[in-house]
Amino acid sequence: MPEGDVRSLVDAIREVREHITACAVCGGIADGERCAICADPARDRGVICVVEQQKDVLTVERSGAFTGLYHVLNGVISPLDGIGPEELNIKPLLERCKDAAVVEIVIATNPSVEGDATSLYLSKIIKPSGIKVTRIAHGIPVGADLEFADGATIYQSLKCRVEM
Repeated sequence: MPEGDVRSLVDAIREVREHITACAVCGGIADGERCAICADPARDRGVICVVEQQKDVLTVERSGAFTGLYHVLNGVISPLDGIGPEELNIKPLLERCKDAAVVEIVIATNPSVEGDATSLYLSKIIKPSGIKVTRIAHGIPVGADLEFADGATIYQSLKCRVEM
């Protein structure tokens, strides 16, 4: 690679490192105090989608199916790795739940033992406040063949089925 291109790449990486931070509200990726999603007045302020990592916000956004706000936990409960609830970004979520506008928390953690434990923990501590707590469905991906799905995926698909 020509030296000028290398310098440009290094400068771009330095620029990102110096100017990209975590949003003060949701913990997502921001280039100022608040991210573009939290600053957008058109977003539904009554629904907060809780995700494990900052990159998960981008994944959900790409779907175009969610118009609310987000909250990034920065991990999941994992006792084997020494990660308990106190190591996660949960306290700010509970503070956000005090806002009367919040009516639903959508938990979008990964379908793993740790993700399920985290979702159960969050549900247990949020439900007493009267806020509806939901979990994203898990199951067979669109376009996949049923014959290639594992038993756990089929189980979740059946468990989370919806009426037509």
